[in-house]
Amino acid sequence: MGICGTGVGALAGMLQTLGYEISGSDQQVYPPMSDFLAGLGIKVMSGYQGDNLSPRPDLVIVGNVITRQNPEAAALVRLAIPYLSMPQALGQFFLTGKSPLVVCGTHGKTTTSSILATVLHYAGLKPGFMIGGLVREFKRNFNIDSGDYFVVEGDEYDTAFFDKGPKFLHYQPQTAIITSIEFDHADIYADLEAVKDSFYKLARLMPPQGLLIANFDDPVVREIAGEAVCPVLAYGEGAGRDWRLTELRYGTGGTEFKVIKKGRFYGEFRCPMPGRHNAMNSLAVIAVLDKIGLSAAVSAGYLARFPGVCRRQEVRGEVRGVTVIDDFAHHPTAVRETLAALRGSYPGRRLRAVFEPRTNSSRRRIFQDIYPLVFDEADEVIIRDPVPLTNIPETTRFSARRLIDDLIKRGRAARYFPDTETIIDYLTQSAQTGDVIVIMSNGGFDNIHQRLLESLEALPAMQNSASG
Repeated sequence: MGICGTGVGALAGMLQTLGYEISGSDQQVYPPMSDFLAGLGIKVMSGYQGDNLSPRPDLVIVGNVITRQNPEAAALVRLAIPYLSMPQALGQFFLTGKSPLVVCGTHGKTTTSSILATVLHYAGLKPGFMIGGLVREFKRNFNIDSGDYFVVEGDEYDTAFFDKGPKFLHYQPQTAIITSIEFDHADIYADLEAVKDSFYKLARLMPPQGLLIANFDDPVVREIAGEAVCPVLAYGEGAGRDWRLTELRYGTGGTEFKVIKKGRFYGEFRCPMPGRHNAMNSLAVIAVLDKIGLSAAVSAGYLARFPGVCRRQEVRGEVRGVTVIDDFAHHPTAVRETLAALRGSYPGRRLRAVFEPRTNSSRRRIFQDIYPLVFDEADEVIIRDPVPLTNIPETTRFSARRLIDDLIKRGRAARYFPDTETIIDYLTQSAQTGDVIVIMSNGGFDNIHQRLLESLEALPAMQNSASG
């Protein structure tokens, strides 16, 4: 149930690979997941209803999009059919007997998990994985293989309507990474203390023989790590870290850096993805690889080959000297880090940031006073009016117009647009050779990336470049 979700759809494909007969249902059945499931021959029913449970299945996997009031969920309970949440099913069918490597944190989970899974694959260790984004090396977000390791992106979002705890508690971590902890997911967490409580549970869940690799540059992570019953390795840029990042150098080819392990030089590395945050993600992976037994030279060689993750600073195309980039950033910290990374990668070029507030948190007023402070690296900021959250009072909703006003007061060039079409028209007509346009949203944003590239291609001529 909820089969078109990224995680549930991947699990459906994994279970079918094991030989199970799979069907599913969802409210909105559309590409790319509908095409993916159709390619596997999995039957997908549109809409939720009790008849979808006929003929009676042996087991139902319930995605966290399903509410207790859902008519199919009501029928499931009435018919007393066995059911599991997606995280429970992943643990039961794929993690038992493996050594789970679980990547958690507010930021960087998908990228860090993807780097780890890809490098393990390059090293011939045949990892399994389930990750929240498309891993370019595999062209999918899951893999089943015969190796000992299984990489899981450990989401702190709730598990199911019958289990409001975070998903990562079901992933049986032997080794865990915590990249960062900030307030997010305002629809399920009341405040930062509630978020911290979930991570405390993770730290206490770690087995004594396990390993927690924690970003000690983040004071909240440092606090949480103090509750772990297993050994903890601290990583970051600060003094005294077990694994320390130093001498960062930025360029169009990614980010180069040196690593110090317990006070001694360990090696030089290059991550093909730009930015300090991706160097930090890589550092966490390097610590895991060292524990597994890979040398610094081997890890460095494989890391340099990493082809990236879809929708993480992904260059979607370049037309007439205008580069269009897709990025998943939505939390203020992610927006700031993404723009800083791109400024370092494209020095001297006009950086234009297009932002769609779309998450449950970003469409609330929670970050209203923080967003104006995170766009400083952009030469121009373009905000689309978000689709309002009708279930929350208007007084607590995010205001795109207020953000624009606040940015202008800080001396930033900023514009508000009511919809995607007007953004495309404006960007096309004002485009200059050398522009870097980064589009930040956790959704499809009406396919703005491809439509913008096509609109630029149709221009009869292009204005001269303007430096940032």
